[in-house]
Amino acid sequence: MLARIWSASLIGIDAVKVGVEVDIAGGLPGIVVVGLPDIAVQESKERVKAALKNAGYAFPMRRIVINLTPADLRKEGPSFDLPVSIGILAASEQVNAQLLEDYLFLGEVSLDGGLRSVAGVLAIAAAAQRLGIKGLVVPADNAREAAVVKGLAVYGFKHVSEVADFLNEPERYEPLQVDGLAELTRSHFCGLDLKDVKGQAHARRALEIAAAGGHNLIFVGPPGSGKTMLARRLPGILPPLSFSEALEVTQIHSVAGLLKDRGSLVSDRPFRSPHHSASGPSLVGGGSFPRPGEISLAHRGVLFLDELTEFKRDVLEFLRQPLEDGYVTISRTRQSVSFPAQFTLVASTNPCPCGYFGDTIQPCTCKPKAREQYWARLSGPLMDRIDLQVAVNRLKPEEITQQPIGEDSVSVRKRVQVARDRARTRFQNDTPRCNSDMQSSHLRQWCLLDNATRTLLEGAIRKLGLSARATDRILKVARTIADLAGDENLQTHHVAEAVQYRTIDRMQ
Repeated sequence: MLARIWSASLIGIDAVKVGVEVDIAGGLPGIVVVGLPDIAVQESKERVKAALKNAGYAFPMRRIVINLTPADLRKEGPSFDLPVSIGILAASEQVNAQLLEDYLFLGEVSLDGGLRSVAGVLAIAAAAQRLGIKGLVVPADNAREAAVVKGLAVYGFKHVSEVADFLNEPERYEPLQVDGLAELTRSHFCGLDLKDVKGQAHARRALEIAAAGGHNLIFVGPPGSGKTMLARRLPGILPPLSFSEALEVTQIHSVAGLLKDRGSLVSDRPFRSPHHSASGPSLVGGGSFPRPGEISLAHRGVLFLDELTEFKRDVLEFLRQPLEDGYVTISRTRQSVSFPAQFTLVASTNPCPCGYFGDTIQPCTCKPKAREQYWARLSGPLMDRIDLQVAVNRLKPEEITQQPIGEDSVSVRKRVQVARDRARTRFQNDTPRCNSDMQSSHLRQWCLLDNATRTLLEGAIRKLGLSARATDRILKVARTIADLAGDENLQTHHVAEAVQYRTIDRMQ
């Protein structure tokens, strides 16, 4: 007898509907899986056989052919265990097959018949809803994640026998209901507060501008000056995720298999901090079956690269295209996959190999050639894409001993939210989400300069040797400074402040 059941396969963060056809016919007992299965899918036949027997079902001692369609799409992972199991039960007439056309099945099956969670369920649920699938049957641990998608009936089960009972008597079960908006009412504050930072008023100001405009930022200073402490407090002053942004972030983390014990939605801005030994594929994503890397996991959040100059130069060059376009494309022989990567880059580094160039207390022991080689690890095009370049000086003794008296993150975040709302109102239905996303047409419309301001900017371009890209980024930062001040038009002091954040462009 022939049975067909629906499942899905991931391509990047998108999903494709996959048919699982099971045919039981005469011949020597055995199971054959066709349709470009990977090793994990091939092994499913052994897991399924043991699971069905241990769950009390009769396993057909006949020839079983399992076809995964479309045949030219590579299938991977253990998520086909459940549809294969149900397909065999339906083909052997041990469960009712009437509901198989309306539902999509996912899940890994253990040897005792229990269902284990799989990755990418939210992406598959979103695709199922678009395709008009009535419902989704998943392991219980994945149910809340999938139920965030509206218009889709989601059923979560812990054992394959429960799925069989559902198919035989569906009226006994109710789909899981999850209020996605309620999930976002949890605290959006990461716990690291700006009020813990002593001194560093200049760096705190740069952090606020970065949050308000989505600008990339680098801190340069000696060891112990507070660079990492400042960077880790950026998520606490960013506006909370909207529901659509939370869905995007959760979908990426779901595909990467990082949603365990995190509930149904990622409600806080991501903060990713890869080690400087990270490879290019780990940063941008990759693999035989492409998976998101650190820059995509930082989507709508912060990517923090501590000790930036310790990263390999070729690895850092991978960042150039995502920083400009907001996504990364990974090409393989059989397919090309794009992952979103709209993140705020925050980096920190020492000013020289010994770390004390320009320090007022500790003398620098580096030769000029060593400093030049040190900064040569960062290419000009990469530095052009970093809007705010801030020198962080060592704290004075009286600043170290005093109690922190700076503003807390909640107060700063309120100003950031007001500035972002002002920018959003200005852009209306246009593509930019914040000032850092503005294109040339937006700069011509929203960053008009008077004669005095134009003269100031031209002088800065000559003195600092700025490129056209760096100049555009100065205007974007100036626009954010104006938004924080509540000013509709750019003024000379806005541009002057933005220019000072480019003064370490060619630091050696």
